[in-house]
Amino acid sequence: MAKPKLFVTRALPGNALERLKEYYEVTLWQEYRAPPYEVLLEKAKESDALVTLLTDKIDCKLIESSSKLRIIAQYAVGYDNIDTNCATNHGIYVTNTPGVLTDATADLTWTLILAITRRVVEADRFVRSGEWYKTQTGWHPTMMLGFQVSGATIGIIGMGRIGQAVARRAKGFNMKVIYYDIIRLPEDVESSLGVKYVDLETLLHEADIVTIHTPLTPETENLINEDRLKLMKKTAYLVNTARGRIINIDALYKALKEGWIAGAALDVFPQEPFPPDHPILKLDNIIVAPHIGSATWQTRTKMADLVADNLIDFYEGKVPSTLINKDVVNVRKPGFG
Repeated sequence: MAKPKLFVTRALPGNALERLKEYYEVTLWQEYRAPPYEVLLEKAKESDALVTLLTDKIDCKLIESSSKLRIIAQYAVGYDNIDTNCATNHGIYVTNTPGVLTDATADLTWTLILAITRRVVEADRFVRSGEWYKTQTGWHPTMMLGFQVSGATIGIIGMGRIGQAVARRAKGFNMKVIYYDIIRLPEDVESSLGVKYVDLETLLHEADIVTIHTPLTPETENLINEDRLKLMKKTAYLVNTARGRIINIDALYKALKEGWIAGAALDVFPQEPFPPDHPILKLDNIIVAPHIGSATWQTRTKMADLVADNLIDFYEGKVPSTLINKDVVNVRKPGFG
């Protein structure tokens, strides 16, 4: 029988695509930018399987028009770009890549925490621009004063895999760790991590650093709004490596500009790529990165390998290991038979 057709929306690191070519007829979108929705719609109609990224809109219109489609393998942990309920109703399997990017994202979170609290980006600019040289002063007691992380209180919103990895790293800084999640951890897990559960308002009021690690859902969209930003300390910092729309960007701009909080560090934005003319980018008390939480060679390769594993398992009639919409097995068995 002919190989099922697989459309891959971006080049992947490692040898995952070569592995997949043994089982699928692979078509790869060659451009760096994401395929336009109209192109994605046409490719999905003729495909049996898709490899997608967060920037690919997989809505019910696309799903309903793709009668051949049987599996969507998402190259990410999050999947808010996919209408999973519609996929389930049409017997389409949806997988993601959890676990393999936990440490890389936690590492970047800590990179951002240290960079914003110790003004690293600002200091780099100070040297490169010649402003330091102009002072004719190599060292001064009040130059580039930042915030000491050691011994401070960190508040973690969302205590899943990544939130827990961030908490474990906080131990090395002798920090008090408080957290909020809609599901509280078992007491023994809290004890082993050295964390304390509090409600969201208490976390925002007490934390010196607030870091977000929750998925984007209707409940978490604009979770950090103007009212909640006003609960934070004026000396506190906000870090987001989860999803951009969890923070109301206009409220954050106001908070940073008017000094409600000391600073912010963002790896994610409500619109990606983020427009360079947004006024928040003119502020000195924010640092930004282009959604690089999982961007190490090791992690991105492991993500690609997990995508390939899921697609090969499905091809062989097995339930993929990281299936998201588990009820789909009641609609259709895995495989292309």
